[in-house]
Amino acid sequence: MENRHVGSGIDDLLREEGVLEEFQAKAIKEVIAWQLEQAMKDQKLSKRKLAALMHTSRTQVDRVLDPTDGNVTLATLQRAAAIVGRKVQVELI
Repeated sequence: MENRHVGSGIDDLLREEGVLEEFQAKAIKEVIAWQLEQAMKDQKLSKRKLAALMHTSRTQVDRVLDPTDGNVTLATLQRAAAIVGRKVQVELI
């Protein structure tokens, strides 16, 4: 019996299961959250201070830094990134 998955990649499996886009979105959010946290550490910037600079609540900053929270807007990510001297770049490929 031949294994239909031999030689295929994880993307192929996720696509077959219909969850590729969901996993890609989660991975992107995890990377952005990690990069924001690293920039905050480098600048010794607390969540409370970031919230004040963003004119938002500490709870909202927690959402921005939570890779499992899919309800954060691109505009919010851009505001947070700008405060730590970064920018969010979206590219269609």
